[in-house]
Amino acid sequence: MADSSFDIVSKVDHQEADNALNQARKEVEQRYDFKGTGASIEWSGEQILIKASTEERAKAVLDVFQSKLIKRGISLKSLETGDPVPSGKECRISASLKDGISQENAKKISKLIRDEAPRSVKSQIQGDELRVQSKSRDDLQEVIRLLKAADLDVDLQFINYR
Repeated sequence: MADSSFDIVSKVDHQEADNALNQARKEVEQRYDFKGTGASIEWSGEQILIKASTEERAKAVLDVFQSKLIKRGISLKSLETGDPVPSGKECRISASLKDGISQENAKKISKLIRDEAPRSVKSQIQGDELRVQSKSRDDLQEVIRLLKAADLDVDLQFINYR
């Protein structure tokens, strides 16, 4: 009997993220409490740039963007935000979307699987994703439950389950 396997990845749907950003931009342009504050949110290459007249306004724009991401099904674990930086007469926050599992997070996940999953389960790091294999599909289901319950600082998806 062949081994069953699945892949653990951390991917962001960039189209959904773009839609969330456009919705947040429209809301910021239309909301009364943002009128005349120079508040804006836009793409700056791969980065997301948030500008406003004060730090509180910039954080409010970030909050609007985060709520739009949640509505679109994108986890906030995949959003990496910097600290507000005063720049002239405005305050800026730069943010980015994390795609892929970093080496240190992959090692943490692999160690968690080794320590707490059933013995027959094997995991290996393949670039920015992990492959998990076992003869028993029930053991693989147990690994998925284990990882969903674990408090990791990365958003995980489980694909190619076979």
